[in-house]
Amino acid sequence: MLASQDGKCAICANEETLVIRGKVAQLAIDHDHETGDVRGLLCSACNTGLGKFEDDVDRLAAAINYLKGA
Repeated sequence: MLASQDGKCAICANEETLVIRGKVAQLAIDHDHETGDVRGLLCSACNTGLGKFEDDVDRLAAAINYLKGA
């Protein structure tokens, strides 16, 4: 999966930038909390963002509309 994503986040397509104890952290393994299926590898920022929105697509859509000024 890491190779297929070219070592980058499945959402933002950036490499991980979080540094812990002097080392860049690994991408997080994202999974569907209902099924347990792995969806992809995410950087800490995108993984935290999804977590804060509790994987709720309606809340995420509302956030997108808010950012667009709709």
